[in-house]
Amino acid sequence: MGVSEDEQRNVVLNDMRTKIARWTEGEEVHESLIPGLNLFQIPEPTAPKSVVSEPSICLIVQGMKRLIVGEETLEYSPERYLLTSVHVPTIVQVSEASPERPYLGLRLRIDQQQLTQLVSDSELPPPRNSQPERGMMVGKLTVPLLSAFQRLLGLLDEPQDIPILAPTLQKEIIYRLLVGEQGPRLREIAADGSQTNHIAHTIEWLQENFSQPLKVDELASMAQMSNSTFYQHFRSMTALSPLQYQKRLRLQEARRLMLSESLDAASAGFQVGYESASQFSREYRRHFGAPPVRDIQQLREVVQA
Repeated sequence: MGVSEDEQRNVVLNDMRTKIARWTEGEEVHESLIPGLNLFQIPEPTAPKSVVSEPSICLIVQGMKRLIVGEETLEYSPERYLLTSVHVPTIVQVSEASPERPYLGLRLRIDQQQLTQLVSDSELPPPRNSQPERGMMVGKLTVPLLSAFQRLLGLLDEPQDIPILAPTLQKEIIYRLLVGEQGPRLREIAADGSQTNHIAHTIEWLQENFSQPLKVDELASMAQMSNSTFYQHFRSMTALSPLQYQKRLRLQEARRLMLSESLDAASAGFQVGYESASQFSREYRRHFGAPPVRDIQQLREVVQA
């Protein structure tokens, strides 16, 4: 009698739990030797946190996480993966974890060049439609996809093999995603000339130029769309208007500058594109729940606790 899919899954998950727990011992986030691969161990549920998720695939091998994108709530656990195809501002929260059974997971950044090359080289069916959809989604975690991640984790014990074998395994992981249930949406991102691809390029531009004044008509022109079509498709992918998206990027970067580089609030606000200190403070408080100085003080107290 053969081994069932559930039994195979449990064997692989148990092995991955052991590996991730070992590599993250004593730290919540472990930046591994494999480029783009981070491992996580979190011992208790967390408060909701505002972040900008990068193009990546995330797996949980123990615990549960909740995300809020616009008005939509996503939850995923060891049965599901989270796929983010473009930079998406979101609110994240580890919803299930304990010291005895900590949250264990990983995040692998998607190499856009590798994705585009694989799509162009493979004889995969074209995407089902060209209408942009949400840039963050969950999908069923199959045993072949899980097994590819298991083998990728195994390379951490053989660091000399990482330069040669890691790119091959990352390519397999992307391929498994492309032929899986969320594959059509991922292929649409890489399909040159598609509306989704055009929106993705404007999102990349905003990521690099968020401190500049926002001109929607120029972004729409960049995406080769009318203003109204661009606005509609941009909101479909990110759950935000272009202006709201830019504001999230600015506030996130200002928070990082104050926390990591010790800039004062006025300097941080000016550096990310705000011309008015009062407007910056007002929007910061509305988004993070506290004025800049108090928020950063609270964050430092949490880190030092």
